[in-house]
Amino acid sequence: MVRQPANTAPLLEMRGIEKSFPGVRALDGVDLRLEPGEVLALLGENGAGKSTLIKMLGGALQPDRGDIVLAGEAARFETPAAAIGAGIGVIYQEFNLIPELTAWENIFLGREPSLGRDRRRDERRAAQALFERIGASVPLDVPCRRLSIAQQQLVEIAKALSHNVRLLVLDEPSATLAPREIEHLFAIIRELAARQIGVIYISHRLDEIFAIADRVSVLRDGRHVADAPIGATDRGQLIEWMVGRTLEREFPKHQHPLGEPRLVVEGLCRGAAVRNVSFHVRRGEVLGITGLIGSGRTEVARLIFGADRMESGTITLDGEQLTLRGPRDAIREGICLLTEDRKSQGLVLGLTVRENFGLPNLPQLSQWGFVRQSQERKWLAEFVDTLRIKIPHQEQLAKNLSGGNQQKVVLAKWLQQDADVVIFDEPTRGIDVGAKYEIYLLINELASQGKAVVMISSELPEIIGMSDRILVMHEGSVTGEIDDVATATQQQIMTLAVERQSA
Repeated sequence: MVRQPANTAPLLEMRGIEKSFPGVRALDGVDLRLEPGEVLALLGENGAGKSTLIKMLGGALQPDRGDIVLAGEAARFETPAAAIGAGIGVIYQEFNLIPELTAWENIFLGREPSLGRDRRRDERRAAQALFERIGASVPLDVPCRRLSIAQQQLVEIAKALSHNVRLLVLDEPSATLAPREIEHLFAIIRELAARQIGVIYISHRLDEIFAIADRVSVLRDGRHVADAPIGATDRGQLIEWMVGRTLEREFPKHQHPLGEPRLVVEGLCRGAAVRNVSFHVRRGEVLGITGLIGSGRTEVARLIFGADRMESGTITLDGEQLTLRGPRDAIREGICLLTEDRKSQGLVLGLTVRENFGLPNLPQLSQWGFVRQSQERKWLAEFVDTLRIKIPHQEQLAKNLSGGNQQKVVLAKWLQQDADVVIFDEPTRGIDVGAKYEIYLLINELASQGKAVVMISSELPEIIGMSDRILVMHEGSVTGEIDDVATATQQQIMTLAVERQSA
């Protein structure tokens, strides 16, 4: 990254920031500094205070105490508009786009002049220039709901640049991107830094932190616990700062004998999305499935779970061929799916944590038409402890949880099912390293109980570190199977992920 000019004031200083909510002290005297042209990685477990801190920069929240200094001048952002006006852009995990509007309409939304018949033409040209500035190709006249996640993110970046930002915050920007899209994102960040725009980059993916950041700041339990140049630290040190303890291994894979095949999938087809997919999962096995976005991984999981109807093929569990008319049948047969889209498919955001946990477990919890809430609370409390779900109480609304804690609630409600086949679709997306470790231990525990575990993931170190066997998919087909996971490499997997299946 470009060094800041001599004698230049920090772009941003946050001093002694405090923020409390009912029953929770979210930030306790946090200090943060960002230089012009610097990429600062902001790390911490879920609930450490990262989101609260950036919401203050974005004008969504105000500190109870403390000072914010922007380019040497005291600042306080009472509204998001005030933050944008000061040159601060925040791109949250959930994009702030109107789905029915086009890319250029979203970029200039709220700034349309009242007069001028050439406005639409001029704004469209300006949007095109913004995309060219970041080396992006995005259809200008297509509704944003039809754009890919990566393209929607580019629209958000272009929108921020249209406000002449000098500070850009990216919250988990790579969570749903393919490797090539991440490289493009990094190229954009480097270009912005070269123009002296400061970037705060929030991610749980440590490989990315070492690839893109100049410096790292770590929050833990609402306090600022560490700050260091990225070259002066390592993965183990970052993990210890974040979780407050040393993890023995990042991927604690347990080795144990595997049994006979439990789940057998043969000739699974659904249009171009899934084409003649066959595989098996043995008792006690963790089968990793990976591939680029659009490879068909999630579609296969949905077919096995009965969420979508297959056009042809068979699914057999413990020697019995299944007929799945929907998810209810799959659950009854002992199959559960932890979906990758927790907000729209994994949770009812308007319900409480307790109510969400109970939904798939109502048959076990109901007696004479009433839910045994005492039992429900007891079961949930066990998972709150095991998964370290950070909630003030079980009646907390799911929509008010952090993304990582929402994912943990989804995990809890399905783990209670005690299914025979457990399908994890991106189980650690948006979850901090400490919680990832605990989820890996749970996956090991499920496998040791003789369950058939399928783990779908875009994170190749995770796939290699936790799988007994790996399937790689491309454009709806299985392009490779790796039995010797101990010698597998990321390059080997990526080669299979970008190649068509040989005839």
